Amino acid sequence: MNSADLGRRVGVPSTALFTDQYELTMVQAALKAGTADRRSVFEAFTRRLPEGRRYGVLAGTGRVLDAVENFHFDDEMIAFLRQQEVVDEPTLEWLAGFRFSGDIWGYPEGEVYFPGSPVLRVEGSFAECVLLETVVLSILNHDSAIAAAASRMSAAAGGRGLIEMGARRTHELAAVASARAAYVGGFHTTSDLAAGFRYGIPTVGTSAHAFTLLHDTERDAFRAQVESLGRGTTLLVDTFDVAEAVRTAVEVAGPELGAVRIDSGDLLLVAHRVRQQLDELGATETKIVVTSDLDEYAIASLAAAPVDAYGVGTQLVTGSGSPTCSMVYKLVARAASADPAAPLTPVAKKSLGAKSSMGGRKWAARRLDAQGVAEAEVVGTGPVPAELAGQELLVELVRGGEVVARESLEAARERHIAARAALPMSALQLSRGEPVLPTEYV
Repeated sequence: MNSADLGRRVGVPSTALFTDQYELTMVQAALKAGTADRRSVFEAFTRRLPEGRRYGVLAGTGRVLDAVENFHFDDEMIAFLRQQEVVDEPTLEWLAGFRFSGDIWGYPEGEVYFPGSPVLRVEGSFAECVLLETVVLSILNHDSAIAAAASRMSAAAGGRGLIEMGARRTHELAAVASARAAYVGGFHTTSDLAAGFRYGIPTVGTSAHAFTLLHDTERDAFRAQVESLGRGTTLLVDTFDVAEAVRTAVEVAGPELGAVRIDSGDLLLVAHRVRQQLDELGATETKIVVTSDLDEYAIASLAAAPVDAYGVGTQLVTGSGSPTCSMVYKLVARAASADPAAPLTPVAKKSLGAKSSMGGRKWAARRLDAQGVAEAEVVGTGPVPAELAGQELLVELVRGGEVVARESLEAARERHIAARAALPMSALQLSRGEPVLPTEYV
């Protein structure tokens, strides 16, 4: 499988085996018990944010919609399940005809969330909803973790350019999903061509140290790159001596040189020296790009440096220390029969400790203060209070098995920027703290 296999539009035949075996065995048991068709409501949420994080960022919704559309069992999959004796023949027959026919509501992609926020609500028969658990969680947990890290880095960058360049630091398929989530979280470009092809994210890239070392001299390498890519290219200047490389770069490309990249050393000190040197050489419009194991803290520490763009790899695609959001997918309500008119009964796990949850089909709204700044995440199961009307967060995504709310990645990105801007200013602090909004249950 290659990176192009990620999504429906480039030929994935099915996502049905992106699941755990116990989901299929539950379907078998429920079919035998006559409970598989009971109307049910599942919700995805997290009980807590990663330690020290002030807010979460929902990403991956578009990929979830693709996964739901592609969730079906083809002949080869059925044969595999039969050969492995995963489930019995009646269940295999049921799976062979499976297509999700329920409804899905959720926070729109790019929205922020907090502990207890019902970011996705899946409604339908028990059997069809339970089958989606693993694929939904694998997408939301990964993509939301990357988007949250990207958002923190974006806030720290203060409007300067951000390049996602982590493809070499993670699984090849995760790299494409990471680039997408990073774009939602505020990054501007990616180095990963599969992400550009699959999602239309702008791509960038010029050369590595190997290109310089290939040539007899640094000047030869710079000349070859400029002749090939033009004076607006970015030259990597830290292979040998930075000051000498900057001087050579301007001599070769002229003051029209697009940018120089620094990938090692004391970035704060080196950036100041390079900026001064570029200005003295007349390259006043030449940009400075820095890379080298950056995270949000390193980016924030460079706020006073004359840096125009940051390239981030490892720390971004690993969630900057928080590679998952710990989202769960829980049954919160079910009917006593398959009758559409049968009332839903709230259900919830009541275990000891922090793993208990709140039953009932939920709505969520964000209460704003007089200045339009968010002050609480409100979650409830009854009627929405009049004062919160129009501020509900969940939107319809799938109706009767059909996607009804597909949108562009740009829309999700713009939504996130607006949602983050509506949070209290303390949300942007990188120091550890509690969620910036409390979750209130009504």
